[in-house]
Amino acid sequence: MTQLNTPYPSTAYLTGFLRSREITCFQEDLALALVLRLLSVQGLTEVADRLAQMPDEQRTNPIHSFLAQRARYLATIGPTIAFLQGRDSTLAHRIVSRHFLPEGPRFGSLDVYMDEEGGDPLGWAFGALGLHDRAKHLATLYLNDLADVLRDGIDPRFEFVRYAESLAASQPTFDPLAAALSAPTNLVDDTLRELTLAAIERHQPTVVLLSVPFPGSVYAAFRIAQTIKARHPHIVTMLGGGFVNTELRELAEPRVFDFFDYVTLDAGERPLLALLDHIQGKRSKQRLVRTFIREADTGQVRYVNMVEPDVAFAEVGTPTWDGLPLDQYLSLLDMLNPMHRLWSDGRWNKLTVAHGCYWKKCSFCDVSLDYISRYEGASASVLADRIDSIVRETGQTGFHFVDEAAPPKSLKALATELIARNTGISWWGNIRFEKTFTPELCDLLADSGCIAISGGLEVASDRLLTLMKKGVSIDQVARVTHAFTESGILVHAYLMYGFPTQTVQDTVDALEYVRQLFANNCIQSGFFHRFACTVHSPVGQSPEEYGIRLRPLPPVSFAKNDIGFDDPTGVDHDALGVVLRKAIYNFMHGIGLDEDVRNWFPYKVPKTTVSRNRIERALRERG
Repeated sequence: MTQLNTPYPSTAYLTGFLRSREITCFQEDLALALVLRLLSVQGLTEVADRLAQMPDEQRTNPIHSFLAQRARYLATIGPTIAFLQGRDSTLAHRIVSRHFLPEGPRFGSLDVYMDEEGGDPLGWAFGALGLHDRAKHLATLYLNDLADVLRDGIDPRFEFVRYAESLAASQPTFDPLAAALSAPTNLVDDTLRELTLAAIERHQPTVVLLSVPFPGSVYAAFRIAQTIKARHPHIVTMLGGGFVNTELRELAEPRVFDFFDYVTLDAGERPLLALLDHIQGKRSKQRLVRTFIREADTGQVRYVNMVEPDVAFAEVGTPTWDGLPLDQYLSLLDMLNPMHRLWSDGRWNKLTVAHGCYWKKCSFCDVSLDYISRYEGASASVLADRIDSIVRETGQTGFHFVDEAAPPKSLKALATELIARNTGISWWGNIRFEKTFTPELCDLLADSGCIAISGGLEVASDRLLTLMKKGVSIDQVARVTHAFTESGILVHAYLMYGFPTQTVQDTVDALEYVRQLFANNCIQSGFFHRFACTVHSPVGQSPEEYGIRLRPLPPVSFAKNDIGFDDPTGVDHDALGVVLRKAIYNFMHGIGLDEDVRNWFPYKVPKTTVSRNRIERALRERG
């Protein structure tokens, strides 16, 4: 359960790699299949029948609204899903009329857009010509109402994204997950079980790999493995993915192996080749690579890692989406933030420009882990060949480069190659705001199809940027982001609050910098995240260098990642975060850009120490 508009790329990468080695394999997106089954006439009928048996006093507002409009939901769910899949665009006219979709509590959010005359509530957000976007936003609210119904009446852990996340995220023991997996099943569990068995029947596999990129994918992955082991105990099951690579590096819980025969770490290509050799009797257990196993005689977990070179990034093959129902993904419009929209709206072919991060110094980042620390690129011609192959296969020309920070030299070479080939793609990705991105390079990237970039400004404070080892200054960020904007490329800034030693004064100053970046058309989008300390980051490994003290962790046998800390500044960052998010939401809509930033705070804060024309001066002094 990651996102509904496009497949997560791990299975496409591994399928392409395994097929390049002439290994027969197939891929399935059971998360999408689960949502589409639940959000169907059959699924909603089953939901309604179960909710009808619920005592009235236990029914929440979303459930009351759903049952009262049951017939309208059953009549509209099929057409609405088809609209969000891009198969019936003319339905937009009926949806925006506000007389087609049943409306539950989620539609109350539209009240904030109502104009003074009480006119079209979405006119302010989308303008006169945004008919399709308005319809998509209304249809997304409709689905969110249904998600609330499922959560309130069927499974309290249900989310389209981050499903049952608390059972796995930084969870030191397996106990909560084990309890959930041994509990009686609900409609969501039963539906997933049915879909799993159907997929096994279709493909008749001898090995099943489950990729879990995030904590919100873990519970369902274990339910899938549980179903396979109960019905087909001979099938070998393996667990890998981003969550495993980050949080299960110290795995010692034997019960995990009741569900999975093997758990692998980091880039999957080399461990998989070793495991497949082992299963076929060509390699002993002692020669596995980055793999956890449970010893049959002792029942204890053991990590086996015979050191072998990883498969070179240039040789991992071209990702393939063959077997995934690309015409069934849902294009949603949940948030009006223009960059967040790219995450949920439209189907993007995901591709990596280079493995790892070429900078790998940021103190808040998991720089000690393989997906950051092992930097390895491929030539522009190899990347362009992969792009050409993917466009031919999918018929879709949108690409999301999923690098932690795409290298400017590689992007320049790739852009030059794409232009030379007349490859008409659109692409976006994540970068560092470094001075290499000159106006000339930004123009080149735009000519090659770049439509948006995102980058970490983090805390807009030169002192804290230095402490973070970001390798950029605020003036530099201003010049680089302005160059991208001038080239017609949307710029999104990742922002952070609550970093060690960050004071209220730092926060007020950071908000003033952000205000000026918006006012000077350097960035068009941004989002504030609360800093989280992880055990794999420089902050988590050397807290004394950042003036904090880590809180002791309990004994860990399962997941380990986030770690609490005490900051001597004693700042209430939660209260500040509410203000920061409200301010930036308004900045994105052009509101409050001329005001004193102190006006956003409902309590007294110090005056900013930043000159009111600091960013304007930085742009003039570009040189």
